[in-house]
Amino acid sequence: MGYNRCSNILRMPQNESIANLATKPEDYYSQQRPEVLGFIPPSARRILDVGCGEGGFGAQVKRKLGATVWGIELMPSIADRARERLDRVIAGDILDQLEQLPDGYFDCITFNDVLEHLIDPYRVLRAVKLKLSPSGVVVASIPNIRFLRNLFNLVVRGDWRYEDAGILDKTHVRFFTKKSIKSMFESLGYRIIQLKGINATPSWKVAFFNLATLGAFSDTRYLQFCCIAEPLRDSNVAGQS
Repeated sequence: MGYNRCSNILRMPQNESIANLATKPEDYYSQQRPEVLGFIPPSARRILDVGCGEGGFGAQVKRKLGATVWGIELMPSIADRARERLDRVIAGDILDQLEQLPDGYFDCITFNDVLEHLIDPYRVLRAVKLKLSPSGVVVASIPNIRFLRNLFNLVVRGDWRYEDAGILDKTHVRFFTKKSIKSMFESLGYRIIQLKGINATPSWKVAFFNLATLGAFSDTRYLQFCCIAEPLRDSNVAGQS
């Protein structure tokens, strides 16, 4: 379904069953995410990919835009692979590595299914504001917990079962809806430029369900939402500091 791996950027409790990303499937770090490419501003020339994995997505951005692409990856062995594709790759926790990132430098900072792994995504989104250029934006793909299959399992089957990958990936510590994504960014002093569902289910049953409910559950079609957000430039706005 196009669901990519999600890189765990902040440290989690050292429980082998949830925190050891070395146990992830072989393709966990190699997802390309072509559906997110269109959200990157065409004018962006300096890009930071947080949770870059092996650098597959960043390499696509480099080819398409001719941009300089940096990456941050928690797993050192995976970061080594990304260095073969990207201009610079930093291994480690993003909050520990902030001093290595130049202030006011990046035209775009991407989080491809990363924020749901963070213990405090609010702190990270607040911190990276300083790293954005005057016209810089954040682009984030975030899983949708209201995806219809999840709702069916919860409401009809009474089931909430964690898995090795997907929306209920056992390494997720945060869960989001379209509404809560918007609320999170706005509470931190960002303005949402675009918020759009991606990787929609092709099921006719979902289309019929949405038709029957007059679109009240239209967001449940999407596996993820992708947003473009820019910091409000007024330094007095709540969440800016």
